[in-house]
Amino acid sequence: MAWKRIVLTEFGGSENLKLETEETLPEPEGTEVRIRILVTSAAFTDVMIRKGRYPDLKEKPPFTPGYDLVGVVDATGPKAKRFVRGDRVADLTTTGAYAEYICLPEDRLTPVPDTVSDVDALGMILSAVTPYQMLHRVAKAQAGQSILIHGAGGAVGTAMLQLARYAGITAFGTDVAAKHDLIRSLGATPVAADADEATLRSVSGGGVDVVFDPLGGESLSRSLHALKPGGMLVAFGFHNAVLGRGGSIPMDFVKLTLWNWLPNRPSTAFYSIGAMRRKHPDWFREDLSQLFELLAERRIDPVVAEVLPLDDVRRAHEMIEAGEARGKLILRIAEQ
Repeated sequence: MAWKRIVLTEFGGSENLKLETEETLPEPEGTEVRIRILVTSAAFTDVMIRKGRYPDLKEKPPFTPGYDLVGVVDATGPKAKRFVRGDRVADLTTTGAYAEYICLPEDRLTPVPDTVSDVDALGMILSAVTPYQMLHRVAKAQAGQSILIHGAGGAVGTAMLQLARYAGITAFGTDVAAKHDLIRSLGATPVAADADEATLRSVSGGGVDVVFDPLGGESLSRSLHALKPGGMLVAFGFHNAVLGRGGSIPMDFVKLTLWNWLPNRPSTAFYSIGAMRRKHPDWFREDLSQLFELLAERRIDPVVAEVLPLDDVRRAHEMIEAGEARGKLILRIAEQ
């Protein structure tokens, strides 16, 4: 049976994402299951991978990108016992999800409740586990505290704002003016994307307890100075370096390490969902399951920018790079 997948032929621009056809389906081995993928997404992590700038990835092209998925078990390996054909599952794949089929070990997979849609479930995997773990596992933020997140109108940002509101945490979010109404609707105070240190401190009433910064480069310094004494800076991306807007990924790591050792400075941390999962695999399953519960209770409602066919993967990547997406960009591969 023929099936389709996107192949990254070489690191670089979106033109290197090619649609290819395979003639035979992959067969699950051992405890693997084969998944017919329903939805995946286009996120900034996918852009980093496409450009060869993602620190956690050692794989070289050609390969199939795709960081997360929701799909249906289509076949099981001879030693697989956890799932049966027809079960709906989710996973953080890092690569491989821009395809109609994939084989994965069954112990990686999280069951998706019947009460939630494919699209909403997908919004929980990368875009909600990331802010959930940063908020609760890394920063350990509490009700009554305050946070600032840059890029608040994107997929991770909109999930962070909802999680903060649910936890009783005051939130501020920077982004372009076109996304300020969205940020307000999620219970947060919008701030100009290019707001300087003084503005950030003024708007937040003297600083916040935690800043979440996906930008890196010069933004790290303004984030540091937007904190209250004893606050915490959590970096989780390198947008500026990846998009050629200044900064350096190695230097960003050096800055965070040095700042963490300076006396009387706030604490700093770098968050990577992949590194966190490798270190604490049980946390990923627990946190994703908890988010599925919040989703079923409508405590969190993923903000979806657009649902596109897999053939439009190049346009989806270009929208991400341009910062145009209001929420999460979904790639629909199949219907259930």
